[in-house]
Amino acid sequence: MAVLPITVLGAPILREETVPVAVVTDELRQLASDMFETMQVADGVGLAAPQVGRRERLCVVEVEATRLTLFNPEIVARAGRIKWEEGCLSIPNTFGTVDRSEEVTVRAMNEHGETIEVTADGLLGVCLQHEIDHLHGKLFIDHLSFLKRRSVLAAWEKEKGRYPKLLRVFGPGGTEPEPTTEHAAEPRI
Repeated sequence: MAVLPITVLGAPILREETVPVAVVTDELRQLASDMFETMQVADGVGLAAPQVGRRERLCVVEVEATRLTLFNPEIVARAGRIKWEEGCLSIPNTFGTVDRSEEVTVRAMNEHGETIEVTADGLLGVCLQHEIDHLHGKLFIDHLSFLKRRSVLAAWEKEKGRYPKLLRVFGPGGTEPEPTTEHAAEPRI
């Protein structure tokens, strides 16, 4: 397994549509495994392929006891509304309250190429929506009002100088430059 660099806001791949996966290969299973390791080192609960510079329609999620590898995930049902404070591993130490569906059902292929369906609410439901957005070039800031987005982007302006190549690179023990905001210890999606 390997810890991969995470692309940050400003990297073009974060705004691109991903490519559906036709067949789950050993190479893609290894990518998913590396993404889990990267997500854990970065203190996240979800990670999408574009966040590690890849174009495959793949995301990984680990919330409490639920660990999912999802190829070609799509939301097939939604219910209710919920507001949730979100952060993102690609916009470190920056947060905003997003209006999402309270419950979602997601259909995808797992790491064995089998079709699965997952129904989730709470953090897992929010995480699934957040990661599926990434696979379509959308970020949590796109769900914010103009004023809230402007506020979040102003906070990001203070952070982005720490990532001159638009990459978060983790050293030995998962270290990276010290954050500058009070939300640093909260898990990110």
